[in-house]
Amino acid sequence: MPAWTELAGAALGLLNVVLLVRRSVWNFPAAMAMVTLIGITLFQARLYAETGLQVFFFVVNAWGWYLWAVARDRADNTVPVGWMSDRARFVWAAITAALSLSLGWLLHRFTNAALPFADSAIAGASVTAQILLSLRRVENWVLWIAIDVLSVMLYINRELYFLAGLYVVLGVMSVLGLREWRKVARA
Repeated sequence: MPAWTELAGAALGLLNVVLLVRRSVWNFPAAMAMVTLIGITLFQARLYAETGLQVFFFVVNAWGWYLWAVARDRADNTVPVGWMSDRARFVWAAITAALSLSLGWLLHRFTNAALPFADSAIAGASVTAQILLSLRRVENWVLWIAIDVLSVMLYINRELYFLAGLYVVLGVMSVLGLREWRKVARA
């Protein structure tokens, strides 16, 4: 039977992404509560990179909340979004790869982490995606889609079926988010 933290975190995750797709600044408090509960669940499953990632998410969501609050349109409470340059895409891809590989090696070498390289690849990509989300870049959704697919496989492997189910739904919502943000960025 799943822990109540897994169930509550999954429910808050759904609320969070609905608010993100709508470009609502209120996604951030939902995200902060979600990552706290999911962090507890992931620690119990010995997915340490993703546990640490939840701490990172908490901090960067506070930062994102500030950035979005400053940038939002007061009339409809949404934020503008935009695209990255090709150079920025290359730099973020290199940072993501270096972070993922380094963290994977550390976890493999110094902990009893389950699936340290898969865990770290998801964690590294998630760091990048979350920063890009806070900066309101459309490309964050492309990363989230890839992360969602990999997370489903990882969570099924660790028998975290509610989190796997959450990430299936998050994947669908990430596709919707990408479509919506692309449309807004073009306007």
